[in-house]
Amino acid sequence: MAPVATTDANGTVDGPVKAAKAVVSEASTLFNPFYSPDINGDDADSDYKFAQYKPRFPDVKWEPLGEIAVTDRGQFADPEKKSLLSAASKVQHLTPAIGTELLGIDLRQLTDAQKDELSLLIAERGVVFFRDQELDIHQQLDLARHWGPLHKHATTPVPREPGLEEVHVVYNDGSRRPDTSAFSKIELWHSDVSYEQQPPSTTSLKVITGPPYGGDTLWSSGYALYSSFSPGFQKYLESLTAVHSAVAQADGARAAGHTVRREPVESIHPIVRVHPVTGWKAVYVNPGFTRRIVGVPKAESDAILTLLFHQIAENPDFQVRFHWEPNSVAIWDNRIVTHSATFDFWPHTRHALRATPHGERPTSVADYERATGKAARDRQLVIWEREGLALPSHNGSGTAARGYSD
Repeated sequence: MAPVATTDANGTVDGPVKAAKAVVSEASTLFNPFYSPDINGDDADSDYKFAQYKPRFPDVKWEPLGEIAVTDRGQFADPEKKSLLSAASKVQHLTPAIGTELLGIDLRQLTDAQKDELSLLIAERGVVFFRDQELDIHQQLDLARHWGPLHKHATTPVPREPGLEEVHVVYNDGSRRPDTSAFSKIELWHSDVSYEQQPPSTTSLKVITGPPYGGDTLWSSGYALYSSFSPGFQKYLESLTAVHSAVAQADGARAAGHTVRREPVESIHPIVRVHPVTGWKAVYVNPGFTRRIVGVPKAESDAILTLLFHQIAENPDFQVRFHWEPNSVAIWDNRIVTHSATFDFWPHTRHALRATPHGERPTSVADYERATGKAARDRQLVIWEREGLALPSHNGSGTAARGYSD
């Protein structure tokens, strides 16, 4: 027999309905750092150096985004990137699959040619890191505009300082402790606003205040994820599209009492997209915004997305982890990587500013090859070819060595 709610003489609802309402009420107060915006940066700020960049939520409404003309600057770059790399005192690749740190570069001093080469380097390596960068937010925005028109976020905070609506504020302090009953760590992996028709490309984040330890960010390579699968599964993924949704993020903003400045959208993107400059294939899904695969049974969609999400979040071979210091900058290509912060630094403050250029509409393998007359490539196979290494054969013999030494 199904449970029945009861009402006492005073009209009070008892039983399962009351319990359910209590659960809903409790859930609305939980802090999920991905979908729940920070209230307003509640710690006292009378002596805080960057108070003008603390978060605010303007009560404004914006029109839906239309088609945006973009030109990928990486296509104009010297493939050898001589101008950029010769200016660095050290070029340090952090893992084989993803991540490079450039030392001795001042981002304020880059020429247009060096900016183009940096765009290409990021397209190849996924994310590039810099330390001790003195550029201010206006200079950061100018650099980002070199790579494309800037995105304005519909729900997340902007700085208190007027005129910076194109800046996304990342802010957490001791006033709010993330509640792990509100989210799982895998949910925090995302590619920024992938639900837009033209999601971001070369995106920068500068940390201006950080914890003494913790608060790292991890990135995972969509190139490496694609390369890890068998040819048959790669082909199958190339045939699929998936729905990316802004609805949960908008609902989180409304639940926090904030204005949703542009109504949420859902977009259908290819599961494997091709980078317009490298021509390499990357898996383009993320736990934060990808909801379902189009045109397949739900059980099949759930199984595939679960596999992809867990590989993104759990396979260290695809990942790089960066520990921030004040004035550290990361610039990544949202088209080919996903990322997640670690929320292990409470009660310390972590404050960063993001500039986010629009990219092109994601291009499937079939559309890329039809439009360019070129074959889209597997990044790992390209690298092995360049190094003169034999390409693996997938003959199913099962004779390859298993295991590893540590």
